[in-house]
Amino acid sequence: MKQDNESDLTRAAQGPDGEPVRLSIDGQLMSALLRSMGEPPVRIELWNGDEVGCTKGKEVARIRIANRKSLLKLVVDPEFQFGECFTEGTLRVEGDLVKLLAVLMRGLNKYTSAVRQFIDWSRRRHTNTVADSRDNIHAHYDLGNDFYKLWLDPQLAYTCAYFPTPSTTLAAAQVAKMDLVCRKLRLQPGETVVEAGCGWGALALHMAANFGVKVKAFNISHEQMEYARQRARAEGLGDCVEFIEDDYRNISGNFDAFVSVGMLEHVGRENYRELGTIIDKALSTNGRGLIHSIGLVRPAPLNAWIERRIFPGANPPSLREMLEVLEVPGFSVLDVENLRLHYALTLKYWRENYENAIAEVTRMYGEKFVRIWRVYLSGSQAAFETGQLQLFQVVFARQYTNEVPWTRGYLYGQEAA
Repeated sequence: MKQDNESDLTRAAQGPDGEPVRLSIDGQLMSALLRSMGEPPVRIELWNGDEVGCTKGKEVARIRIANRKSLLKLVVDPEFQFGECFTEGTLRVEGDLVKLLAVLMRGLNKYTSAVRQFIDWSRRRHTNTVADSRDNIHAHYDLGNDFYKLWLDPQLAYTCAYFPTPSTTLAAAQVAKMDLVCRKLRLQPGETVVEAGCGWGALALHMAANFGVKVKAFNISHEQMEYARQRARAEGLGDCVEFIEDDYRNISGNFDAFVSVGMLEHVGRENYRELGTIIDKALSTNGRGLIHSIGLVRPAPLNAWIERRIFPGANPPSLREMLEVLEVPGFSVLDVENLRLHYALTLKYWRENYENAIAEVTRMYGEKFVRIWRVYLSGSQAAFETGQLQLFQVVFARQYTNEVPWTRGYLYGQEAA
């Protein structure tokens, strides 16, 4: 508590027991920030002994801030600086990190200031030229296959799974997702498929092994391509799947189906029309396609900290923006499905697996890296749970084709059986 001779720097406030307390200027700043966020159910402890927040109800978590510098960063730019301070260890959390981030996300929707608006406007974000795309992908996907093996499913599927029931395991849900994609594409034996952004190759191999199609899969992550090729050889699918280490902009040939799962987020909105033209040239007369992408309810930049520290160049679209890919070539949208809660559950599994592997991750990359990925995975789960992020699957075909399903029965008949 501050002494009486400092009373000109304090004001009355209410503690968790309802008793009046006196706050320093630092405490007042934090208290003002919480009020502007709608007073989320969190408790803040400052380095000087001040405690603010959560005067009503049960607190979700407790945050400890180590110094004034970190406090000022949070007040000026909370969306970005929470991750930075958490990473540096000057902001520590006691309690459920996912629930904390969820209530803070809701609160940040209410918080605005001229300074924050200027920062958002002036912030430099990564671009998605051919050269930049390689750098952006390398920064995330080439961390090493051994790292991703620690917490993904056995097939290394790094996109939203599909849970026929909430109790479905992660591994089974990833297979169910791949089956769902294949059913939506109505794949038939002998057809040809081009996949843009294939990760470690799980979907391409699944399509070939289970639906009898031939696949050309494009990706610019060297680590992922080497793994995918080795797996194709080991499973005897080398003649059915060709993994091409190249940019999607260099796709050529003619195919019965186009599929992209988890790549559109990395394309950049300035390149959507070009992507649509590429799909148009690649698809046969009666071709059809599916795009699966993280999305937003309205156009906005990706969380600045995620874009800087985790996914450089990433920019999830709103559904309207996503459809710009298909409008110029004149594709007809056949089906749109939102799997938002499926991604929240996917991330819950990933986060739990990650936490169980913390000792190994620390050995591989150090404690700072551990904290970066902890807040990333926790924040992503919270973002899908709160609706900050969506997950769209869009199925499309030529506008003039009448070879389309009469009902959606073909999608879920197998699943129901």
